[in-house]
Amino acid sequence: MHQRDLVPFFSMTFVIAWGILGLYIFVPDRMVRLFGNLTGEHPLFHLAVYAPAIAALTLVLYRHGFVGVGRFLSRLLLWRATRYWYALILVIIPLVFYVSALLKENEYDSLFPFASVQAYLLALLLMAIKGPVEEIGWRGLALPLLQRRMTPIWAALVLGVVWALWHYPAFLLSGTPQSAWSVTPFFLGTMALSIIVTPLFNSSRGSILLPALFHLQLINPLWPDAQPYDTWLFVVVAMLVVWFNRAAMFSRHAAITEVFPRRSAITDER
Repeated sequence: MHQRDLVPFFSMTFVIAWGILGLYIFVPDRMVRLFGNLTGEHPLFHLAVYAPAIAALTLVLYRHGFVGVGRFLSRLLLWRATRYWYALILVIIPLVFYVSALLKENEYDSLFPFASVQAYLLALLLMAIKGPVEEIGWRGLALPLLQRRMTPIWAALVLGVVWALWHYPAFLLSGTPQSAWSVTPFFLGTMALSIIVTPLFNSSRGSILLPALFHLQLINPLWPDAQPYDTWLFVVVAMLVVWFNRAAMFSRHAAITEVFPRRSAITDER
């Protein structure tokens, strides 16, 4: 893959997502008549969410065929990372939401607001097949290509801006989850999350799995609503992550720049 592949990647990603959401914005009556109201579970909303993955897989297939797609997706098997990163994903993220909820003085009746474990697992599954799929494109293709010319901190900031802007049309539609959120905190929060996940990606040798798990934790339905306080805490977490990883964030020495994993990386996971 070449760095110039970023142009068709970003183009396809925005055309698919903004095209679908734009039609609901500009010709809502016709779209509702043809496809029904757009909600967070509507197939067209899922298609818009999958745009980064669709664009990435299309480009890999075009450049390298089905063998290339298999090698590209093998990065979903990369799971090794330090305990520091697993602690961030499994402990720090929930802590951010619960502390933020306290700051917001948000009342929640229970730490487990579901009727049963099965109900929670179903809700988690619905989240797992939505947002985390984006990472196939954002961290799977875009980040390594950006890091060919930029240090990780700059690649994280650039991708964070693109990632945030890509979501923007969803804020204009009442049936989407983003319609209830504030734009500015979301934008800043997305930048912070892009910064946090970048050294995770690099330290895991280009794993797509761990950024996807990170993404799933961010939208885990178990956590309380803590907007916009969670944004400010994630900004603090991002600053700490940059500080503790400053040598790697401000140098391209340890940056992952290849879209396809080295064979040794996959072998080491077994």
